[in-house]
Amino acid sequence: MRALYPALEPYDSGLLDVGDGQRIYWETSGNPEGKPAVFLHGGPGGGTSPDHRRLFDPERYRIVLLDQRGCGRSLPHASDPAADLATNTTWHLVGDIERVREVLGIDRWLVLGGSWGSTLALAYAETHPDRVTELVLRGIFTLRKAELDWFYEGGAAALFPDLWQGFLEPVPEERRDAMISAYSGLLADEDPLVHGPAAVAWATWEASTITLLPRPDVVAQFAEPRYALAFARIENHYFANRGWFEEGQLIRDATRLRHIPGVIVQGRYDVCTPPMTAWDLSIAWPEAELRMIPDAGHAYDEPGILDALIDATDRFARRRPEQPVVG
Repeated sequence: MRALYPALEPYDSGLLDVGDGQRIYWETSGNPEGKPAVFLHGGPGGGTSPDHRRLFDPERYRIVLLDQRGCGRSLPHASDPAADLATNTTWHLVGDIERVREVLGIDRWLVLGGSWGSTLALAYAETHPDRVTELVLRGIFTLRKAELDWFYEGGAAALFPDLWQGFLEPVPEERRDAMISAYSGLLADEDPLVHGPAAVAWATWEASTITLLPRPDVVAQFAEPRYALAFARIENHYFANRGWFEEGQLIRDATRLRHIPGVIVQGRYDVCTPPMTAWDLSIAWPEAELRMIPDAGHAYDEPGILDALIDATDRFARRRPEQPVVG
């Protein structure tokens, strides 16, 4: 199976002022003359990591990473309880991606996103289809009510009742019939003894369920207090507002993608973003290739998923935008 490309460092990076008091971290690595590609991280609120550069052949790609508003190396950071999330919405992020593209002088680029990154990639591509050469999506998530209810309102508890108990613990019993709403109050509380444990519980629930087999290292990373607070605050803010989408909007508007070559990579046993959404997207966008990985969960670095993602970026590296997809 394909593995990550060797580690590499950026050749350029910076903080871009996108307005609203927000500065977005961006970086470029790989070949400055290569095919442009942008990676959109998950969460929302997860931030990028050096390994994300390694999903692309550095000899053939100009690799762009950016940290979305409020997380990673972008400023201000949402771990500050005083940070205002009012200007942190899906459509602000779509605008930020366009601003980065323009500043870097890129006409069109491949877009790769997983989990929440798939949501943002779909929103961006459906808004700016003329700027996208190809789409590579993993762990499809569109913030439909059924998707949010499954993972945050008790559906997935049928598979992980022990881990769900940890997610319940910060929430008073009388509020447990609306967990996203209850967490909104906890995470907005000024008392660190309230918002701190709530953030760790929120982040730990996700970290404990995104891999097919337990990964204590992943759980420890998500449970780090500063990371957990930004991650939980941003995710909850987006989910409470349903991503600022109409119900089913991203699937409905997939007709705008039908000229864009795409690959959809989905773990069969993905508990966080179950295969139903990837399937629905593939029906709405039949030109895309659906790769259902039979022995994988949600995480991008599980072997079958990683192999499929790098296979896609390798194939698309050989493709000129005006040419058909190389099989």
